Parts: sequence; C-alpha cells; structure tokens
Amino acid sequence: MNQIPEKEHRIRIGITHGDINGIGYEIIIKTLQDQRLLETNTVIVYGSSKVASYHRKTLNINEFNFNLIKKTDLAHPRRPNIINIHEEEVKIDLGKSTEIAGEQAYLSLEMAMDDLMKHNIDVLVTAPINKKNIQSADFHFPGHTEYLAKKSNTDDYLMLMVNQTVRIGVITGHIPLNKVSESLSEDLIIRKIRILNHSLMRDFGVVNPRIAILSLNPHASDNGLIGNEEATIIQPAIEKAYNQNILVFGPYPADGFFGSSTFNQFDGILAMYHDQGMIPFKVLSFEDGVNFTAGLPVIRTSPAHGTAYDIAGKNEANPESFRNAVYLACDIFNNRIAYDELFSNPLKPVVKESEPPVVE
Repeated sequence: MNQIPEKEHRIRIGITHGDINGIGYEIIIKTLQDQRLLETNTVIVYGSSKVASYHRKTLNINEFNFNLIKKTDLAHPRRPNIINIHEEEVKIDLGKSTEIAGEQAYLSLEMAMDDLMKHNIDVLVTAPINKKNIQSADFHFPGHTEYLAKKSNTDDYLMLMVNQTVRIGVITGHIPLNKVSESLSEDLIIRKIRILNHSLMRDFGVVNPRIAILSLNPHASDNGLIGNEEATIIQPAIEKAYNQNILVFGPYPADGFFGSSTFNQFDGILAMYHDQGMIPFKVLSFEDGVNFTAGLPVIRTSPAHGTAYDIAGKNEANPESFRNAVYLACDIFNNRIAYDELFSNPLKPVVKESEPPVVE
C-alpha cells in the first residue's frame, strides 16, 4: 500500500501579526517556540521579518528565527514561516496606536484572508488589532468578525467565545447598547440558534447539543413588569426553534444563570448583547479563552484579549489564549472533516430527551 505523503496530513495554519505596537509578535513567538505545534502543523505568519526581529530582540528571545518565504507552497513544514506583507521599513512605537500600525494590521489580514479563501492555508488565527487605527477606506468594520463575514460572503455568522467548559455567543454583537432592543427579532434569534446548533455539532463534535438563551431584561422581565421582549420576541423564537428539533431552553436571567453555575449544564449559550456574554466569559476565562467566528465557510480563531499596549515589549504577555486559539482552529478543522464524512446526507431529526434545568 502506498503511504500518503506527510504534508497531506499537516494542517496549514495562517497567522496574522495584528497591531505591531501591541503584544501580537510576543504571543506569536512564545507560542511557536513550542516545537510540538510544528510536529503536525505547518505555520505561516503574515507579517514582516524585520518587525519580528525587532520584537524578538526587544524581548531578548535569542533561540528563535522565522523562515522567510515568498508564498505558502514554499513553507518549511517544521519551522515557523513568515511571508512579508511588504518590503519597506516601518516605524514601531510600542504601546501606541498609530496609523502605520493600522495599515500593517490590515495588509496582514487581507493577504491571509485571500490565501484562506483560495485554500492556500487551512485555518486562520488572528492576533489582536486596534479597531480604531485599522479603519480606512478598505476596512470599515467594527472588528474582525464583520470583516471576515463580508470577505467570505456570509450573512449568518456568530461571534462565539470558547474555553474548556463554556461556549458563549452573542446575538447582536458590536452595536451600541441603546440599539439592542430594536435590533432583536424572532428571525434574528432563530438564525443565531441555528448557527450555534450546527456549529456545536460540526465544529465541536457535540451530539444533540443543549443551548441556553439569556433574557434581555433583568429577571427575564418578571412577567412583563420590566419590559416585554421576553414574551413578544425571545420566548416565541425559542419555541419555534425547539419545534425544529433544536434543544434550546430559556430565556434565563443572566445573573442567576451564571451565579448558580447553571451554565455548566449547557453545550452553548446565547447572550442578547455583547457585554452580557463577554463579561461573564472573561471573568471565567480571560487568560485562556478563544474567540471563534461560527457560521463561516472558513475557520478563524483569535485570542480573547486585545493589543495590551500597556505591557507591549515588556515580556509580560501570557500566550495561553493565543496558543489555545491555534489548537482550537486545528481541532475544528479535524472535526469538520469527521462530521462531513459521517453526515454527507441530511441529518435525521433530533429526538428530544432533555428537560431544562431550573434556575433559582
């Protein structure tokens, strides 16, 4: 029997360098110093060899070097590779938000995303950007999530925060708080439920996933005393999704849901707005959490933290979240292959056997 070439087993991981004045290169280099990652994966950073060298010297990391390549098919399978997004010198101002840093972050993201869409890489891991300095005529999005959706021609997507014990998605995402209520609809909630349900099965290998929906108002409105969105929008959406054979329950008041640890009984959670999901997630998992964009035809993850300008260049950044983002991207890649092989035909209806827990 002929052996399959080793390179066909290796996952090609693309990494964007993010904001060059933040901790991006520090967490990338610290992650790639672990040779175990390179044993089964090929890593390609979209950045600048000169900027990488500056950060390496600033951090006093001596026994590490990138393999400079022109394109992905020249990548060395067992060394960290880097593709120069441009050849000119760039000014680095550690800990500061600059226009140059925004331009460099965009160039890296654009080149990596193009390669991802062309299947020159298998997964994408993005280092943190500054959402203000990256804005330009070419990038006019609230963040990575919306940009990735546009580039991949995806209308239905979900920002999903992931750690070892919890997965929290947000229904309304990056919008002002005073726009949340008017943005909610039965259709939107049902669409997000479907995305999460499918992602839990295909991306995370969960059979018959159980999903919790949080309320919008305090105490889930106390039967209409504090708003009516639960009765008029959220509960009808839950019932319709449940009747479509999705194990979804709620709406749960967020304070009691997390305070009583009820979240441990679910495979996925949907919050109504950004901070309702992000605050408990980051309290539970600030240093090791991962941001995953569910619903895309491509795989993208990122660490659950920002540029951390205050510690840039000080060799204080914890790479755990970025490392977890890399490994989660690989896990999802393998899970999708397994799922697609098992379920090449439409899934049979799920048999509902679960009852919702009681939240005090």
